[in-house]
Amino acid sequence: MDQVRAVVVDPAAAGRLALKQVPAPAPGRSEALIRVRAISLNLGEIRRARAADPGWRPGWDIAGTVEAAAADGSGPKQGARVVGFLPVAAWAELVAVPTNSIAVIPEKLSFEQAATLPVAGMTALYALGKNGSVLGRPVLITGASGGVGQFAVQLAHLSGARVIAVVSRAERAKYAGECGADEVIVGDLSAAGRFGPYHLILESVGGKSLTSALTMLRSGGMCVLFGTSETPEVTFDARQFYSSGGILYGFILFDEVKLQPPAQGLARLVDLMAAGRLRSPIEVRASWTEIGSIAERYWNREIAGKAVLTL
Repeated sequence: MDQVRAVVVDPAAAGRLALKQVPAPAPGRSEALIRVRAISLNLGEIRRARAADPGWRPGWDIAGTVEAAAADGSGPKQGARVVGFLPVAAWAELVAVPTNSIAVIPEKLSFEQAATLPVAGMTALYALGKNGSVLGRPVLITGASGGVGQFAVQLAHLSGARVIAVVSRAERAKYAGECGADEVIVGDLSAAGRFGPYHLILESVGGKSLTSALTMLRSGGMCVLFGTSETPEVTFDARQFYSSGGILYGFILFDEVKLQPPAQGLARLVDLMAAGRLRSPIEVRASWTEIGSIAERYWNREIAGKAVLTL
């Protein structure tokens, strides 16, 4: 097969994304060839696609079957059902994925469920581990109705934390509650102050949200910043912050996976989901032929949780 279909940036298409023919991948020795069955969307991919040059190929999250095992013998065998992660160009019929970025999924998990795990699930998992054990400790999670947020609330709850979740709209409070949040705050983050000070804050909004979060840390508490969905511009009292003894950690998943290979995090998440302890926050299911319109809805914040597209 010389050509496969893939999602590429096309300024004339809805959401600037369209399916086009591209060269078939040529796997390296430590890469498995995966036939993709499902993909999931993340805000970061869509943001990048809106500014990228024509022909650029987005995509991080995939699930499918191994078409050809890695030549060096590493990783899953041909026919295995897997979930995988790539830093770019994952949304295609066939992709070559390093075997340290793949985890096997059991028959009880659908490809759609598994496809939500790579970016959203690993971000939540790795961010929650940044300040030691959260057992019995207060944890604040902003953007709690989104994909990362819903996974983070569930994982923090499973880890024994007292979870305070913040959502932007009243109709989305149910998502955080269903995931195990002890308290759900709608709108202004400052209302979460009465449940602090916090051992750990997962912050993805930026702007006033981050300003408020930095005032709510206990000594030795950490704010993990992994997004700025509202605005990257922040004003805060630096003297008050450093006097509090808090820590601000800038989190980029693509750097984190250099220290903790994706296969490890994915395997942990798969095990939790297969055991029924972690649910996939899917709100929208559709065909990947609808990639442009679904991306537009995601960008306009019309979708809470995850959108999963099948091939």
